[in-house]
Amino acid sequence: MTRLTLFELVTRSMRKNIKHYYLYFFALIFSTSLYFVFATLQHDSSIARTSSADMKFAASFQVAGILLLLIVAVFTVYANRIFLKRRSREIGLYQLIGLTRKGVARFLIIENVLLGAGALLAGIGSGALVARLFLLILMKLLGFEGFIELTFSAPAALQTVIVFAALIVLTSIQMLLTVYRSTLLQLFHADQQGEHPKKPNSAVAAFLALLGIALIGFGYWLSGHMVNDMLFFNMLLVLLSTILGTYLLFRVTIGWAFYLFRKSKDGHLGLANSLSLAPLMHRMKANANSLTLITVLSAMTLTMVAMSYSLYFSAESDTRISLPYDFIFENNGTDSRSFSEELQKEGITFVHKPVEAVRLMGKIRDPDNRSKSDYRGLLFLPAEQLLEAGTDIKVPGKGEAVLFDGRANLAGKNKEEDKKFPQEIEPGKNGGTETLRLTGLVVKFAMNFNVYGAQLVTDESTFKELRESMRTSPDFEAVRFDTYLIPDKKERAKASGLYVKYTKEDRFMPDFHTQYEATLQTFGLLIFISGFLGLVFLISTGSILYFKQMTEAEQEKRSFVTLRQLGFDVNAIMRGIVRKQLFVFAIPLLIGLVHSVFAVKAASILALSSIVVPSAIAMGVYALIYFVFAVLTIGYYKKIVKHAM
Repeated sequence: MTRLTLFELVTRSMRKNIKHYYLYFFALIFSTSLYFVFATLQHDSSIARTSSADMKFAASFQVAGILLLLIVAVFTVYANRIFLKRRSREIGLYQLIGLTRKGVARFLIIENVLLGAGALLAGIGSGALVARLFLLILMKLLGFEGFIELTFSAPAALQTVIVFAALIVLTSIQMLLTVYRSTLLQLFHADQQGEHPKKPNSAVAAFLALLGIALIGFGYWLSGHMVNDMLFFNMLLVLLSTILGTYLLFRVTIGWAFYLFRKSKDGHLGLANSLSLAPLMHRMKANANSLTLITVLSAMTLTMVAMSYSLYFSAESDTRISLPYDFIFENNGTDSRSFSEELQKEGITFVHKPVEAVRLMGKIRDPDNRSKSDYRGLLFLPAEQLLEAGTDIKVPGKGEAVLFDGRANLAGKNKEEDKKFPQEIEPGKNGGTETLRLTGLVVKFAMNFNVYGAQLVTDESTFKELRESMRTSPDFEAVRFDTYLIPDKKERAKASGLYVKYTKEDRFMPDFHTQYEATLQTFGLLIFISGFLGLVFLISTGSILYFKQMTEAEQEKRSFVTLRQLGFDVNAIMRGIVRKQLFVFAIPLLIGLVHSVFAVKAASILALSSIVVPSAIAMGVYALIYFVFAVLTIGYYKKIVKHAM
């Protein structure tokens, strides 16, 4: 009889584990390499020098690294627990053949250290190879076209080794606790432990089922009414009600529906339902916890990815809503003429148009609630001159005005009570000769957002009458804006360099190109970080579901053998298995998608333009990758069923 050494046992086990848990090691190597890339970008000073002063690259990647580490830590500990449960019989056998608990613990820890060290080295190596690719993606997102040299970072490698060595220690402690706290009987029966479905109390189950749906509905409703003085409290309440409602949905509502379905069939479920519904009912409690966690975290990840992509996608249109003109000068004809001369000298094609305006104090109030109004700065602009200067607007009627406010949604002015028109405009602090009718609100700016005063657009005749009648008012100010539009993007960037010398330190004078570049950098960094964090989370949660179903497939292997012996073919058995996987994978994804739709809708106040298309694209890509794991799981089940005979 050949006697195996501890090292030979370890090497045999490693080969077996790599064959069965290749997806886990891929996820771990992928996470390690991505963390190393993040650490490399964090420690590279040349990258920070290429960005604007407002960008905090090191801090951003440090925070992203912490979030990435938390995701990987939860994934590793959870997956390791699944593996230990699946290997419990193997651990018990080692003790039966003569290994002490100390010996089994040494065996598992050596195996864990070797596999972890291998994943760590492979992760750092692959991270060093693909770091350049990630840098190119980041530079493309930020709009940089220059060349940046990226070298192997020793501090990044050391940081990666430290954090992942801590993970190896954590999983080793988890193994020690399993070995020393479990009896042989528990080890041999760990994979057979299940939850026996009990007949639910009708009244309690009905109440909790409806409560779960009501909590989710309340969270959805509140997500559309959050923008008020209690914003932070509302956000917490939405999160709490949605999480609790989702848990009750999985734990009670769906379980109660399963019970009613089984009762309606008088226990005669048929093959497909027996292979799908029965296993789910037996593991409903454990599935409720994990599915709730995955659903809520998937919704949060989807929201983060969809919003970051949407904000990046709409960066140019949002900037144009805030800055309809590339450059403006307010009451500064000297600088305007000098700027025009410089543009002509450089051969830059531009459109220069003056726009007259009147600025004074006044009130905008609802005729039905005159007390609800305060004095504020008002800026009246003639629509005809704006049209001539290149702004696409409609000319209001005689004696009417339209409010242009690109930040109306963010300010909470999209509520129904703020949409009541017509309203009254009372120009002048001491009251004007007559009031104007405010007939509507347009969510964009008619003049660049940095100018003072609520932007009110009237027709030319109304504007002239207002200017003449209010000229003697003490708060009256005649304003001239010199507006510039430059059609060519490259020439716009060149003109932006010329415009800098005319900006005043005591005045905020943004131009379109500079503002757009800053927005692109901010949201480009955000989409880079959120995209890769979302990918790691997607791979982690998909792998966890895959591991759980892989373990359940092994536990149900005897049932498949019996069914094959009774004459059922592979396709008949697989129909029931596919139904089960649709529940395990599709329902959390669908509920998570619905959660994220309402979350994105609530967060859409951050974007000035429509984010429907980019959000749909991000969610579609997420769902497509998610279903890859469902296909892998079904494939694993099919292999088990085929080899059942």
